[in-house]
Amino acid sequence: MTHQTPIHAVEYRGYLAWDAPTRWFHWINVAAVLGLIATGLVVLNDDALGLSAAGKILLKSLHVLFGYVMGANLLWRFIWAFYGNRYARWRAFMPGGPGYLASLRAYAASFLSGEPQQFVGHNPLARIGVTLLLLLLFVQLATGLVIAGTDLFWPPFGHWFAQWVAAPGVDSALVQPGAVDMIDKASYEAMRALRGPFVEVHEVAFYALAILIAFHLAAVVFTELYEGGGITSAMFTGRKILTRKPPDEP
Repeated sequence: MTHQTPIHAVEYRGYLAWDAPTRWFHWINVAAVLGLIATGLVVLNDDALGLSAAGKILLKSLHVLFGYVMGANLLWRFIWAFYGNRYARWRAFMPGGPGYLASLRAYAASFLSGEPQQFVGHNPLARIGVTLLLLLLFVQLATGLVIAGTDLFWPPFGHWFAQWVAAPGVDSALVQPGAVDMIDKASYEAMRALRGPFVEVHEVAFYALAILIAFHLAAVVFTELYEGGGITSAMFTGRKILTRKPPDEP
């Protein structure tokens, strides 16, 4: 007589992780950042590509428009972090707070054991990555708005830069990029000197952001394969399907 080893069925349970506003933020941010990267790379290599002065202004204008979209979207996300569901709130995706270090150690131990914990929201390690991404996006936004003011005289700082560089007797509202006859040369050079550090920070943060995005994508793929839970599909449906009891279960 043979004895069969009982097979324990895996129990799947669905959880609502990401509410609709959080998912909309994510995909709008993806589209805006892709647009910023594409136009930013062309702007960085405009001379090598042989772009005309008008072409450079057009590309910078598109770049800034993508930046405005990203900025408005970030502002919305910061507001929603006070009103969204429990997994959209600050305490759910920012590292720190009571018990965070203990949860980080527990997650690391479970990961090394070969049976990583599954979370409805962000796991403790992912919370660090999300925070770094948001910080870099904020740095890009802040420096980018200054550069938009110096290069295109666009809001929110363009009015002041235009007043600074306008030639005597010229209405600052009429100052346009490339209009050398409307600009006081000495004031313009001083303004460009102020602009320099912002450009350097913007470019360094751009490459840092590109690297961090690559790590983010790799982490998503790795987590999907190793930890499970349907984290990719959850950004479309809002729901995660887990096989183990999550520490952050509602």
